[in-house]
Amino acid sequence: MSEITIVEIAKRCGVGVSTVSRAINNHSDINPETKKRIMDVIKETGYIPNNSARNLKRTDAKCIAVLVKGITNSFFAPMIEVVEQEVEERKYALVMRHVEAYEDEVDVALELEKEKRLRGIIFLGGSARHSADKIKQLRVPVVFTTIGSDIADDLSRNEYSTVSIDDAKESFKMVEHLISLGHKDIAIMTEGSDTPSIVRLRLTGYLEALKKHGIKVNEKLIRPVDKKIYTLQNGYDTTRALIESGEKFTALYCISDVLAVGALRAFADAGIRVPEDVSVAGYDGQELSRYSVPRLTTIKQPADEIAKEATKLLFNIIDKVSDHRHIVFPGELIQGESAKKI
Repeated sequence: MSEITIVEIAKRCGVGVSTVSRAINNHSDINPETKKRIMDVIKETGYIPNNSARNLKRTDAKCIAVLVKGITNSFFAPMIEVVEQEVEERKYALVMRHVEAYEDEVDVALELEKEKRLRGIIFLGGSARHSADKIKQLRVPVVFTTIGSDIADDLSRNEYSTVSIDDAKESFKMVEHLISLGHKDIAIMTEGSDTPSIVRLRLTGYLEALKKHGIKVNEKLIRPVDKKIYTLQNGYDTTRALIESGEKFTALYCISDVLAVGALRAFADAGIRVPEDVSVAGYDGQELSRYSVPRLTTIKQPADEIAKEATKLLFNIIDKVSDHRHIVFPGELIQGESAKKI
């Protein structure tokens, strides 16, 4: 049934997409009861797991691999669904791989290329910088999504493609918006790492906006989340720690909507009103931002368009009707109800 996707299977089972993938590929690190439930739903729906490329002959397999880093981030779920639909329409098989936080996604891609007969690779999320030597070892076209175009030193931009928004620029836009509302003591919820990444670019935008407006950086207002995992619980815990620190702030900017929604709950539990007492802003423009109370002010990424364009571009390169390209979509500042003028 072509209308049933791996994302739909995950929703019906109440698990993540990576869990469904592990069940399909018979990984050992999955609860037997969970695996049985997933396989039962697959059988009931008639879903054909096209990421199970082991059923295809290596001589005629037409496989596209999607490597997802940050599977706990719900931002990627609709992107995976779009890619899967686009790949199915082209009669290709989809090989999806969850990349752990500690793994190098290009290393994972190199190993996957040895196992499967791939025609191309799409990266969702991950580091903003990579080894040029490793990328050159990949023998198929690759498209990096959600990260910028300069991903490696000594590597021609004609050897890979990118589809993204400008994270530093869009983050700058959000912080400047908060400053325009009168905020100067602006906290940021980010990740504690100097490794080049999407999040590091968003932190850069935050710092540049403060600098432009002559606002001194308070290092105590830069709050890293635990283990670089963007969950509601981490958003809640990090905000509680910020509140308990006693540091003065009038706005909190979170580099993910999921973290921002967790922050809203933490403020509510502490008796702090949003936006009357403190303003909150997010990033990504996920669906949950429209249903939080209050609705989030956020930067919306065109996730569907990024996923569709990345898949289209990859197939154009495979079909030799296009060279590698670097496409940057604009973000959109959504003014919700969670930030106010002071």
